[in-house]
Amino acid sequence: MVELKRHLMLAQMALHLLADLSYTFIEKYLETITRLNKIGKKMNDINKVYEILRATLADRCSRGESVRDLHSRDSAYATPRMPDMVVFPQSEEEVCQIVKTCNEHSCPVVPFGVGSSLEGQVVPVNGGVSIDFSRMNKIISVESEDLIATVEPGVTRVQLNEYLRDQGLMFTVDPGADASIGGMCATRASGTNSVRYGTMRENVLALRVALPDGRLITTGSSAPKSASGYDLTRLFVGSEGTLGVITQIKLRLFGQPDSIRSSSCIFDEISDAVNTVILAIQSGIPIARVELLDETQMRGMNNYNKDLEFPEKPHLFLEFHGSSASTQEQIDDFKSIAEEYGAYNFDWATKTEERNRLWKARHDAYYAAKSLMPGGLSLVTDVCVPISALSASIEKTKKAIEASGLLAPIAGHVGDGNYHLMILFDGESEDGLSRAKSLASEVNEIALDFGGTVTGEHGIGSGKRSYMEREHGEAWSIMGNIKELFDPNNIMNPGKLVP
Repeated sequence: MVELKRHLMLAQMALHLLADLSYTFIEKYLETITRLNKIGKKMNDINKVYEILRATLADRCSRGESVRDLHSRDSAYATPRMPDMVVFPQSEEEVCQIVKTCNEHSCPVVPFGVGSSLEGQVVPVNGGVSIDFSRMNKIISVESEDLIATVEPGVTRVQLNEYLRDQGLMFTVDPGADASIGGMCATRASGTNSVRYGTMRENVLALRVALPDGRLITTGSSAPKSASGYDLTRLFVGSEGTLGVITQIKLRLFGQPDSIRSSSCIFDEISDAVNTVILAIQSGIPIARVELLDETQMRGMNNYNKDLEFPEKPHLFLEFHGSSASTQEQIDDFKSIAEEYGAYNFDWATKTEERNRLWKARHDAYYAAKSLMPGGLSLVTDVCVPISALSASIEKTKKAIEASGLLAPIAGHVGDGNYHLMILFDGESEDGLSRAKSLASEVNEIALDFGGTVTGEHGIGSGKRSYMEREHGEAWSIMGNIKELFDPNNIMNPGKLVP
């Protein structure tokens, strides 16, 4: 009897196990079928979008592998992902049609300028349509009396400044790369001139934007200021393509200064260079540019360009704008402060070619740093802290670099608390990228601990999205609510910036 009960118990256990296995199998089977159905629906939607856009754009709608590959990456370490197609609009009307068609078929849309972003902003992580703005590159108008230029998003900053040169005007935002104006708006770019002239946030007066439902809206005006309604212009500046597609930009211009004086100077300690800048800013000296380069970055400079022969110590690169008298006054005031902190070897450049040589060296910092590890890979990151915390923040960053065992030159727009690391690593190493990311994460945490931000100009994209909740708290979820309002189908650059 006991034996019979034992067999019955085993039989019951076997039946329960079979039932559990059957349920699990059925559950997995249904999940697989659902996933395959979703994939099939997505492919059908993509094919419909392609047919509609191809009928309108002809060969300006491409599924060619080489074209798609060019739009699968930016200048960052983000994993490439090919879009399903690339379109090349030539007008606002075409942009509106593209986004409306994509919205009707739940197809992702990713705007693309020149691909110089640094946090994966233009990588189409969910496929879809990449909108290339290279053919919308007209300078629509220049209103010299009002110091305003109106441009299409594909215009680059170098193109614009070449156009303005003979009119005695300049567009001041200079992120280094010859980025598109549309991309600079989307990432809220800044750069070497921002300490005096401001970032894209301050230099964009108005926008025209194609919303996901196909509406074209205008934000802002040509007026120098406005107290009218919500500031939608600044909502879109820095939105990284997650709310709508920028189709036209109205920019603030400045007159070219009568006198431009540039210089470099040397410090034995990086903290002395930083403290010089802090005191100069606090003293109200209107520095146009002030760039910090540490000793490792200077070694890269010399390695990349053998003609430079800079001492391998921390440097400041400086520039002053104004009249001859005012720039001389600025120079004297700054030099007096710098010498208190031990600065020496002031090398003043007044001729255009001398200034260009100095700033070309600064703009080549990326390639100079990479020359320190031929064949190696790099992870570029930036943070920004309050000016008062800059020296302590950089000091902690230097200690973190030393502890990591990695090579990571520092360069920064220290006049506004923004500094960059080029973290170099061996691509053949199994843990190279993870060690680089770990160092970048530590630097982000350092900036947040000092009341700063995880990015002063590179933006968030997908690369720094994981830090947004710590930096913004509940406000990050509000950003998600705003995106849902503008983009309920989540087609605008999904997977970036917001929750």
